[in-house]
Amino acid sequence: MRIIKKLDWYIMRKFLGTFLLCIALIMAVTIVFDLTEKLDKLTEHNAPLSKIIFEYYLNLLPFYFNMFSPLFVFISVILFTSKLAGNSEIIAMQASGISFKRLLYPYFLSATVIAIFIFFFGSYIIPPANKTRLAFENQYVKKYKDDIADNIQMEVEKNVILYIQYFNIERKKGKNMFLEKYEDKKLVSRMTAKNIYWDTLTHWSVEGYTIRNFKGIHEEMISGERLDTTIDIEPSDMFVSQEEAPQMNNTELKSYINRQKERGLGNIKAFEGEYYTRFSNPFAAFILTLIGVSLSAKKVRGGTGANLGIGIALSAAYVLFSRFSTSFSINGSMPSVLAAWMPNIIFTVIAFFLYRKAPK
Repeated sequence: MRIIKKLDWYIMRKFLGTFLLCIALIMAVTIVFDLTEKLDKLTEHNAPLSKIIFEYYLNLLPFYFNMFSPLFVFISVILFTSKLAGNSEIIAMQASGISFKRLLYPYFLSATVIAIFIFFFGSYIIPPANKTRLAFENQYVKKYKDDIADNIQMEVEKNVILYIQYFNIERKKGKNMFLEKYEDKKLVSRMTAKNIYWDTLTHWSVEGYTIRNFKGIHEEMISGERLDTTIDIEPSDMFVSQEEAPQMNNTELKSYINRQKERGLGNIKAFEGEYYTRFSNPFAAFILTLIGVSLSAKKVRGGTGANLGIGIALSAAYVLFSRFSTSFSINGSMPSVLAAWMPNIIFTVIAFFLYRKAPK
């Protein structure tokens, strides 16, 4: 196992210190802009100051940390490495026999620390924070949850298909329900009802119902005014919103995706994109670190300005490409796993090219 030497600690302190400073500054600026944008809404809805601080902004900080981390890894590397190169420190390191490959060692150790934080923050710490933050936004800023769902169709269990024409989650009431059961691809039972009500858990009640059981060429029909029944869904299952995805940890997200696939629901692209992005984001720290070091390790005229300009341009390109690939995933134009990893794949090629061109 390679020992971390004094030079490694020096570079790691520079890297992580610059990174934390940049993140802190951008989060402070972003929160000021966010408060300015939402101040009218918060005042209009009489949001309590304690909730604004503890339910919204305290939970917004880890969200911003995770969102900006890969990019400010890049900016941080550009800033402090350009300064090292400008002070001829990298030339002195190479003159003492340290290769460029060996110079990357403390950089990648630092990127590993950041990548671990990005993964665990995004997978298990931020989702419950998002749940509180988005509930606050839904109440005081902008409502994203619908109260009414139309034309709901899903497989509630194997070979059992449910259709509800209209459901109001506030009233817990739906209209025009069909529940069909199949065996060997043949319809064996169908229940229809004018109204359906949710009780608790998986308990439902139907009104104005008719049950038809098909037994070969024979048919049995049962009708009634009201019937209590069990259907393995809850009203929340009918109201799938993209905003729900960031509120689930990895275990919940994977379970939800599998369950919705089994039920035959197709509107899970945002959930798949969120899941795969949580695994691709940490790797961006390594890719952008390599690009940053390769760009800024050479001493150039004009100081850090040129390198920083290139770094910001590449950061903007990375963000833009990530947004495009996410849109392609949600629209179904690209598989979710490919959309999540496509920016990393392309920037890996760029990183390899710049590494080959870097001063050795």
